Order: sequence, then C-alpha cells, then structure tokens
Amino acid sequence: MESSIKNTLKQEWNNKSVIIPSSTNEQWKSHGNKLMVVIPTSITDNQFGLYDIEMEPRARGPKLHYHKLMDETFIVREGTVTVLTNDGEIKAETGTVIHLPRFTAHGYNNDTDAVLKMTMIFNPGHNREDFFRKMYQMLDEKPNDLEGFQKLYLEYDSYALNEKDMIPMNNVK
Repeated sequence: MESSIKNTLKQEWNNKSVIIPSSTNEQWKSHGNKLMVVIPTSITDNQFGLYDIEMEPRARGPKLHYHKLMDETFIVREGTVTVLTNDGEIKAETGTVIHLPRFTAHGYNNDTDAVLKMTMIFNPGHNREDFFRKMYQMLDEKPNDLEGFQKLYLEYDSYALNEKDMIPMNNVK
C-alpha cells in the first residue's frame, strides 16, 4: 500500500524549480523609488510575480488605484510605509503584511526619514514587470504624459481613482 502511494505521488511530482541569481534581476529607479524583479511572471506562467521595493525617505509611491484581476500583497521588511486607502492612511511597520484583494483601492508612500524596504507580490501576475518597465520609462519623460499613463494603467489592470492626478511618484513630499 505504501509503495502504491509513493508511486502515485511520484507520477504527480515535477522537476520545475527555478533558481534566479540576484545578478540577473531587472530593476528600475525613479523619484526616490527602486523596484527590482525577483521572480518574473514569465517563469510562473503568469501565476504570480515577486518584486522588491526600496523607497528613499519622503518618497511618494503610487496614488490611489485598484486592480480588477489581481490581488496584491506587501511585506514590510524595513521601515514604515503609509498605506493609502479610500478611508484614509494607515501606518504599517517592519514585519507587517498588507493584503489587498481585487477592487481594493490602495497606494503608498514613505512619509518617514528612513529608507523603506518591502516585498510585493501580485497574484496572478499578468505580466506585471512589463507594466513596471513601461511606467518607469514614462516617469523619466518630461513632461509626463497623463494620457499615456491612463492608457498604460488600463492595459495592465490598474484603475486610478483620480484620473486627472494619477501619475505615480509625482509630488514627492
């Protein structure tokens, strides 16, 4: 009986684990924010994406927005993040996990005088690194193209609560 169970399990196992050296991680910087791809959605069949965020003191992050197709989770590794919600702001310190199910309005800032480090997970991933790649490129363009940001957001399942003031990372405090 035990060998029958082992044989059944062995047929279900796979050997698809992936190790990603940190030297190959794509990353972008703008407006006091750095985002690094840890696990790209391309190797998870778009099931999830894992990213590291580092924010300089007083850096602004994305403004209030939501997703219809993705859940988003943050793990605060160092510092304190100000989470923006429809009801106001919440401070989340090191060790806090913030889970944002689909249709939950959110944004975040680093309102402190210290560096903030977080891990961010999108589930499913929906090619999120493509969104970040394009967004960071657009953030470096002068002047910023509001219509371009609106199109980018809609293409990648992001919906701003205020489409006239939606450009992320603008208005660093």
